[in-house]
Amino acid sequence: MPRIKKGARLNLYEKLAKTIGDQIRQGVLLPGEKIPSIRRASQHHKMSMTTVVHAYSQLESQGLIESRPQSGYFVRARAERTAMPALRANKPSPVPSQVDVSRLVLSTLRSIRSHNAIPFGSPYPDPSLFPQRKINQHIQAAGRQEALWGLMNDLPPGNPELIRQIARRYLQNGLAVDPNEIVITVGATEAINLCLQAVANPGDTIAVESPTYYAMLHAIERMGMRAVEIATHPREGMDLDALADVIRTQRIAACMVMPNFQNPLGFQMPDAKKRDLVALLARHDIPAIENDVYHELYYGDAHPSALKTYDTNGLVLHCASFSKSLTAAYRIGWAMAGRYVSRVEKLKFLNTLTTPSIPQLAIAAYLQNDGYELHLRRMRRRYAQQARIMRAAVLRFFPRGTQVSQPAGGYVLWVELPEAIDSMRLYQSAVASGITIGPGYMFATGKRYQNCIRLNYSYLWNRDIEAALMLLGKIAAAQLA
Repeated sequence: MPRIKKGARLNLYEKLAKTIGDQIRQGVLLPGEKIPSIRRASQHHKMSMTTVVHAYSQLESQGLIESRPQSGYFVRARAERTAMPALRANKPSPVPSQVDVSRLVLSTLRSIRSHNAIPFGSPYPDPSLFPQRKINQHIQAAGRQEALWGLMNDLPPGNPELIRQIARRYLQNGLAVDPNEIVITVGATEAINLCLQAVANPGDTIAVESPTYYAMLHAIERMGMRAVEIATHPREGMDLDALADVIRTQRIAACMVMPNFQNPLGFQMPDAKKRDLVALLARHDIPAIENDVYHELYYGDAHPSALKTYDTNGLVLHCASFSKSLTAAYRIGWAMAGRYVSRVEKLKFLNTLTTPSIPQLAIAAYLQNDGYELHLRRMRRRYAQQARIMRAAVLRFFPRGTQVSQPAGGYVLWVELPEAIDSMRLYQSAVASGITIGPGYMFATGKRYQNCIRLNYSYLWNRDIEAALMLLGKIAAAQLA
């Protein structure tokens, strides 16, 4: 920090630094938010620009703000005040359960369509971040191309150029894949359903994380299977000792996991644990269905590894899509099905016959020509900033005792409220007030997470979002009262 002579100027810059510092500590200014420029602060506080520079230098030395080249000054992310517990009180039962969550999920998704509702409960990212104009241009061009060449590229495994681009993308991220393993699907949901159908039968037991993404439970429910929930650490993923105990005592047909930025907890499973999980399942010849739909939305410096990285036996069926990273309008996903690829390809043909070819052609053209990586970097910066803002706001506005997850990627936050709060009652009151949330009941087979909710933070933070979160905190506090 620059040396300053004692006197009036010293008092002025210290006063300004204290004013801004107090606003940060009180939560008026949130992590990731931009503070006024030096010129604007000089005009507003009627101080010289030199005085403002000294004040900002002091705030930087205190770790409260940071300078970003060509962007200005921003509130720095603080060390996490609260860590999500390991949910020991909600340790799931090792007894397989019938699954019946589809009606609740359908009701919740319908409420999201309400006009002007704040979409905290939405499973979809903010579409304003997608390069939809460019995608639409490629759609139009693909339509003309398809009129010339016909519709044979609809048939499984899918459009050869799109498959090539997907394989190239994995190679750029450090994973060499066999393009002959890739089957194009109608989104990741179809990929998950096809993979589960390929490896298990009605009545079989499937191991899942707890809490788990409800699309996994849907697939199990749809096929008349049962789920056994495995204790899951909120920052490291599935408890492998608990999984091993279950495997020793009952027949497990498959294991369904989200190792990267799991929905709803947001964790990234450590590489060593991914390797150990693949090895454990390989020893028992149990296939793993890996939902990696958020793999491009990481906040760290490097792309995360996948379970597929450590698979030498063809037992990992890797599922992903472009719906969370590029466009949700056309629902293009894929499965890399290992030793089960021919079975998945056949099931794809029997179940839905084709995946529309025009969106496949359009996305392949975008990947080849239009700067996918640049688009992803913008999304990652936005989501990382939004995550910090949402976490800080929840801890500020919600009742004492509330704890939150620490997402390493993606765009959802898991909130554990005091035990006296029921998330279904909170959901109903929130909907009546024009706010949607994801009640914890959707993420398990029983009522294990009745005091938990999932929040979507992909939408740009503004006054309406902040007011809705504040109101949601008041509704939760009223339940305690």
